[in-house]
Amino acid sequence: MHFKKIVSTIAVAATAATAFSLAAPVASADTSDSGSKTITSSRSFPKVNVARKDLLKESVSTDADENSTWGTLEDLNVPQTKSQAEKDAEAAAAAAAQAEAERQAAAQAAAAAAAQAQSQTASRSASRQSLSSTSSSSTASSSTAVVAPSSSNGSGIVSYASQFQGVPYVYGGTSPAGFDCSGFVQFVYAQFGLSLPRVDASQRTWAQANGTRVSNPEPGDFMWYPGHVGIYVGNGLMIHAPRPGKSVEIVPVYTSFEYYRII
Repeated sequence: MHFKKIVSTIAVAATAATAFSLAAPVASADTSDSGSKTITSSRSFPKVNVARKDLLKESVSTDADENSTWGTLEDLNVPQTKSQAEKDAEAAAAAAAQAEAERQAAAQAAAAAAAQAQSQTASRSASRQSLSSTSSSSTASSSTAVVAPSSSNGSGIVSYASQFQGVPYVYGGTSPAGFDCSGFVQFVYAQFGLSLPRVDASQRTWAQANGTRVSNPEPGDFMWYPGHVGIYVGNGLMIHAPRPGKSVEIVPVYTSFEYYRII
């Protein structure tokens, strides 16, 4: 412990002596001659120019070559975005365009339907006029070409009825202008003084009351089948007005008819 104090005292003394030796010349110079120039000492430090860069300071201006090419939006391939209002406007425009297209399509369809209906009406009118003209000419030609009944037997009925082959089937027709099945039978038998009713069921009832049902038919016999009538020609043949689109014709008997002898 004593030794450490001695060492500390020596160190302090040495430090004081060093400070004194450094300060002494200056003091001596100051006091040796009051009339001489004052001696001063200075330390020179080189000037260092440090350029400060304020990275947070906004640039005031930027120079660029006016001929520089900066590219276009397409060159940068930047996706274009739209606001919700723009999207809504485009959707509304598309909906309006679709509605207009549907309206125009409906109008065109209605116009086409009206034109078709008008065409069909004109066609039906022309057909009726043509049929009327044909009927008139057929009536005129029939009235001159048809030979009156020569006899009231079965062969005479068949001969007279055969003259109307080719006359068109006309629903409700009762004249040489056009016959249906019962109208044809009624017309032919009327020329021989037999007044049959108008429709097939009534004609059968009349035949049952005024004729005789037979199983072995002869030419001129009345033929009945539910919904249809005709006249037996002989040899398994019959003459009738078959159906729309057909004409009065002689055909083989094609089903089981009832036969009535009314002459």
